[in-house]
Amino acid sequence: MSVQTKQTEKVISSIEKSFIKQVQKDKNLKSAFLLVHSEKKGIYLNIAEGEMNVNQPAYMASVGKIFTSVLISMLYENGQLSFEDRITKYLDQELVKQLHVYKGKDYTNEIKIKHLLNQTSGLYDNFRPLLEKLLNDPNFTMSPQETIIWAKTHQTPHFPPGKGFNYTDTNYHLLGLIIEKITGIPFHVAMNQYIYQPLGMMNSSVLHYSHPLDEDTQYLADFYINNNNLTNHKGYAGLDYAGGGVVSTGEDMLKFMKALTTYQLVKKETLEKMMNDKAKYGVGIEYGYGIMQFKTVPLLMPKLFNVWGHAGATGAYLFYHPKMDAYFIGTFNDFSYERKGVKFMLMKVINQLRKIK
Repeated sequence: MSVQTKQTEKVISSIEKSFIKQVQKDKNLKSAFLLVHSEKKGIYLNIAEGEMNVNQPAYMASVGKIFTSVLISMLYENGQLSFEDRITKYLDQELVKQLHVYKGKDYTNEIKIKHLLNQTSGLYDNFRPLLEKLLNDPNFTMSPQETIIWAKTHQTPHFPPGKGFNYTDTNYHLLGLIIEKITGIPFHVAMNQYIYQPLGMMNSSVLHYSHPLDEDTQYLADFYINNNNLTNHKGYAGLDYAGGGVVSTGEDMLKFMKALTTYQLVKKETLEKMMNDKAKYGVGIEYGYGIMQFKTVPLLMPKLFNVWGHAGATGAYLFYHPKMDAYFIGTFNDFSYERKGVKFMLMKVINQLRKIK
């Protein structure tokens, strides 16, 4: 056995042990999966722990936003929209009426598609407040349109369009409705036609909207918030929708990310546009069109962690490391891992992978 192979096996073993330990030691966690792939480093690891297996689809939460932004970008390449288009061009008049009234001025007509994509519209969030309602009422249900109207009625914008950053699902619900308007088909059908089918993502769906293309796909792994099992809450569908309704396996997610990084879904120039038209999300994190980018910050964020992709509230993540040519995919299926999921990926996976020269 070569020194290289020994080192690789040691790293794989270390990542695997860290992952299993993480799931077993935390009483909040019922299940998780992790997929790491790098041809350059000669590594492929696909493991699950707890009440799920690697062939079982998981709810990927806000990781779905990168799918929505890619779909919008595909329509852009088809000449069906411009990122500079005002959203009022596509959306129902009643829905967008006084959507963005800030300090007495109506800015609704100034919101552009690009503002929704990079979270700079200034709009309020509809997801968190309505999640509380869902938890208190098992029969709660709302359509994506109703969640927007509810948010418009109960919340206020944060700043004029393009003048700040505020991460919100409302922006992505609106993008889903724009996709429906342009394609003439429901969002989940568009996901099948534009992404799942062409890439052979046979075990993927949109939560409570569609079924996987492969009828023999296993049932969805359970996901939780404060020990509440959210998996079968049908009302959750309208809350998540185009803001993160993707249900998928590690293998299917790898197909998507590989297609994105090799310009099979959108051209190189389009992907660069999606990355470069960005806003500051937080320390060391920038946000493009549905793409989180981890940047170097001296003493805080080393160059080693320069990845791009997206994370989700259940500890879900889908990231690509250009220098290592490595893909990191997984979830912990629990809202308590909103920040811990990415932290695990950075500290316990990428940190180990760098040891393979």
